[in-house]
Amino acid sequence: MSEAGGGRGCGSAVPQRAPWNLVATTAALYLVMATSVWTAAAAPMSREEKQKLGNQVLEMFDHAYGNYMEHAYPADELMPLTCRGRVRGQEPSRGDVDDALGKFSLTLIDSLDTLVVLNKTKEFEDAVRKVLRDVNLDNDVVVSVFETNIRVLGGLLGGHSLAIMLKEKGEYMQWYNGELLQMAKQLGYKLLPAFNTTSGLPYPRINLKFGIRKPEARTGTETDTCTACAGTLILEFAALSRFTGATIFEEYARKALDFLWEKRQRSSNLVGVTINIHTGDWVRKDSGVGAGIDSYYEYLLKAYVLLGDDSFLERFNTHYDAIMRYISQPPLLLDVHIHKPMLNARTWMDALLAFFPGLQVLKGDIRPAIETHEMLYQVIKKHNFLPEAFTTDFRVHWAQHPLRPEFAESTYFLYKATGDPYYLEVGKTLIENLNKYARVPCGFAAMKDVRTGSHEDRMDSFFLAEMFKYLYLLFADKEDIIFDIEDYIFTTEAHLLPLWLSTTNQSTSKKNTTSEYIELDDSNFDWTCPNTQILFPNDPLYAQSIREPLKNVVDKSCPRGIIRVEESFRSGAKPPLRARDFMATNPEHLEILKKMGAASSIDAEDGLRFMQEMIELSSQQQKEQQLPPRAVQVVSRPFFGRVVLTAGPAQFGLDLSKHKETRGFVASSKPYNGCSELTNPEAVVGKIALIQRGQCMFAEKARHIQNAGAIGGIVIDDNEGSSSDTAPLFQMAGDGKDTDDIKIPMLFLFSKEGSIILDALREYEEVEVLLSDKAKDRAAILKGKMTPSYIINSNPDMESEEQPFSDGDSENQSTEPLAPGSQEVDLADQESPEDSSLGSPPESPPAAAAGEAADEATDVSPSEQNSDPLENHEPTSLDGECTDLDNQLQEQSETEEDSNPNVSWGNKDQPIDSILADWSEDIEAFEMMEKDEL
Repeated sequence: MSEAGGGRGCGSAVPQRAPWNLVATTAALYLVMATSVWTAAAAPMSREEKQKLGNQVLEMFDHAYGNYMEHAYPADELMPLTCRGRVRGQEPSRGDVDDALGKFSLTLIDSLDTLVVLNKTKEFEDAVRKVLRDVNLDNDVVVSVFETNIRVLGGLLGGHSLAIMLKEKGEYMQWYNGELLQMAKQLGYKLLPAFNTTSGLPYPRINLKFGIRKPEARTGTETDTCTACAGTLILEFAALSRFTGATIFEEYARKALDFLWEKRQRSSNLVGVTINIHTGDWVRKDSGVGAGIDSYYEYLLKAYVLLGDDSFLERFNTHYDAIMRYISQPPLLLDVHIHKPMLNARTWMDALLAFFPGLQVLKGDIRPAIETHEMLYQVIKKHNFLPEAFTTDFRVHWAQHPLRPEFAESTYFLYKATGDPYYLEVGKTLIENLNKYARVPCGFAAMKDVRTGSHEDRMDSFFLAEMFKYLYLLFADKEDIIFDIEDYIFTTEAHLLPLWLSTTNQSTSKKNTTSEYIELDDSNFDWTCPNTQILFPNDPLYAQSIREPLKNVVDKSCPRGIIRVEESFRSGAKPPLRARDFMATNPEHLEILKKMGAASSIDAEDGLRFMQEMIELSSQQQKEQQLPPRAVQVVSRPFFGRVVLTAGPAQFGLDLSKHKETRGFVASSKPYNGCSELTNPEAVVGKIALIQRGQCMFAEKARHIQNAGAIGGIVIDDNEGSSSDTAPLFQMAGDGKDTDDIKIPMLFLFSKEGSIILDALREYEEVEVLLSDKAKDRAAILKGKMTPSYIINSNPDMESEEQPFSDGDSENQSTEPLAPGSQEVDLADQESPEDSSLGSPPESPPAAAAGEAADEATDVSPSEQNSDPLENHEPTSLDGECTDLDNQLQEQSETEEDSNPNVSWGNKDQPIDSILADWSEDIEAFEMMEKDEL
């Protein structure tokens, strides 16, 4: 996501809670920051080198944009490995990632104002003509309201903003008469039906042609959306209202923000990741500044900057105080539970939080911005790119990197704030890494795995909209840009909206009188309008002194030694000791413990809270004990035990390491998600039931198939392409209740391994498998069976080309996770497009986280819930209940989260032999990766 380029007028003293003159919209924040440049420890970069790097950015943009126009346009995105366009419906579904694609030339629209920033005015004029001539916004396609708003509506408005600027200058765009604005208004009206809910929160998806809830729309049944998805509309919608005079857009966006504010957790002042759009109940109650929430906070502060409504600033500062109190553990930013904010919700961070240091610059809180940015930079230096997610000890959690721009964005804003040439060197590193590791003949390819350098056939539109914009501005001097960038604010997609909109066609909507604004002391507002005295003490080594303790943090196993949590509290008081931070070898911690039982009531309260946290932390760690992987061995013909699938265990049910293996034929359950009483018990009785992941807890699925008479269960991941080759093994968590009633064994297979069984069932009708703690000897398995002798004798010469595994001990047990739902295409495959989709995160990314991704959760219709896996099926991925075996402290999620609703089980045309051959090749490739030290 992205940060603002403007601010309010500031005096030399610390501002208090007083409104500033809205006429002073010349981005005074940047003017103040520009005067604060001082000599830092890093050697100044010469004008010539800056120009050289700026020109390099221009060349890189030309390479990416030129290949998109040559090989992909008018498609939405370029597939840089196979040199063709990605068209919705013509490529294998990537789930939620594809919700950004609407057959409206997404990359071109997203790149419009980047062309002007990079001084490519002739190309901009040509691009605008193409958009007006070719782009159709009336397509029968379901798209994400959030992505369409920030990328397409924002792109059109950014293009319009700079088109009228160029027209006023008198050389270019003299023919322009607001055509982009008319397209934006048309799109705005197409998005409005999404707000037809009692809460005012928009549906997460809408059909561009048919809207919501019509039979033709194929959407409108969703119940949940992410906080960022509903809270990242105000800038674009308000700008549309103020450009056109149609106030309805701003009014709807304000209503959504008002509702989110009302539903914040009142004691912590935090918001969750996912919310029910009808009831306002929090579906996911974890809170952070990354995927699913990020741009909600960003837009509160920027809405104040652009619109001048003090209530937005009041809300932002309330949330920011909570973030710094609970989530910020400099340099880390860790998710917490909104009802128990002293308890961490996860032990890893997603890449989307890299925007936050830039937002802190706008806020004026420079120290934690420098600290977090430096930590992220050290992670990048270790892995070349910022992984989609990484652990608190800086190991890779999700290894994908879809060329996200958030870190470059924060680098730009920190350079603007400090003038420290160190950040120019950071930008230079980003340029070098992009050219060295991501550049391919037809553009720049996203990284599938930052550890191995493997690629995805993917170049998202935000790469052109944001990455090149921020990198060019980082190295550009004022005279290199043909307009004053400080007259504009950046949206989360880095589109430019003019600050003069703050006094144009102001909405008549008033401050929500139903909101209960809590009283805040003035210290909450001290940092909103920064000045040189606060941001930059008279110490030329200030920024370096903050960065220096973080230089080696990534290479250390325990980062907490350098954490200075108390410095995030401006009151000077130290925060209470948290159970997760306690170290028995720390004398200060022991001294704090001694005080907890005596002295004051406050100390006693801290002591009680500390003991509760210790009990919960101990309980959580006991529940998250690591379990070894299990095996699913296909013993029926034509496999005869040769195929062994690595499976994740469950924290409940029959323990296969202590009991005899379970053997039986497989059968698909109906409904396939196993979330209600089975309608085909006769089909699964005495058999091993196949169930799809998603929509309810694993333990609930187990009870339903057990009640139907199944002797075991296999849960198959609904993230198409996920595989134990590249993703970590998971152990299936219980539902927080007593699971002693579950007596059958339950195992988890990723999509690629599960497809082996599903395809075999489709082709051979009867498939028998063996569930065990490890693969069994085939001679023993097949004793007494009519089996070819070479199968029993295990003749390696006869089986070498067919057998993907030689035994059941998977070589992949220690691999780090990749975010789900991506496609792998290695550089070696560029000349073979037909071999480019091998299958494999979110997004967050990220992220989704992605993004990152957004963390939207959706329901599926009843007809979809009861569909058969062997028919055309669109499952929903609910990831929250899986536990990563690689981490000692693992996430215990209360529900599964919906991340991949568009996967089709029916689009499998490969014969079983071809699938097995491809799978075997993937295994061999991954073995080579492991030998190269992941």
